[in-house]
Amino acid sequence: MDDVEIEDVNDDGSPYHVEKVPVSHPDVTSLALTVGEFLSQYGWYLLAATVVTYLLIQRLSKRRSTQNGSSSLPQAPQDAAFVARRQEAMEAARRKMQEELDAKAAIFRDKQKQQEEEKRRQKIEVWESMQQGKSYKGTAKLSQTTEEASSSSRLKPKTDKKPLRSADYNPLTGQGGGSCSWRPGRRGPSSGG
Repeated sequence: MDDVEIEDVNDDGSPYHVEKVPVSHPDVTSLALTVGEFLSQYGWYLLAATVVTYLLIQRLSKRRSTQNGSSSLPQAPQDAAFVARRQEAMEAARRKMQEELDAKAAIFRDKQKQQEEEKRRQKIEVWESMQQGKSYKGTAKLSQTTEEASSSSRLKPKTDKKPLRSADYNPLTGQGGGSCSWRPGRRGPSSGG
């Protein structure tokens, strides 16, 4: 079987001759054939493994660079100074907000004192007018108008509500707003059967 020779034939029937290239390095040729055969069988697996390895190396290098950047000694004093400045700024903002709140509270207390003083003064006026024998209604109206002016921020109840039933409705008499009335049933033997 070693002496078998295969000849290719062209379309017109003439023998097809292939020129043989002299092999200068037989070891390289066998290596090329072995590598070619390996790549043809495992090429896709090799390509996938190469891509995964590349991505893994990139990820590890990013992680290492962030760890080195955050744990380096020259940045530690800089971070401490930054943290200190930030805390000072927060304290200043808190102090400012507290001062504003204290000012608003003082204004509110002053208004409360003025209202209490006004109520006390009105009570004294009512008491004096009653001691002198004057009518209480005139001073009551005066106090109501001043009280309404001072308490304009209070919610007023709605007075224009519609009543649920008419005024002449009485459930005991059976008269009034109801459209249905009860009637007793017939007495006596039933004529059904």
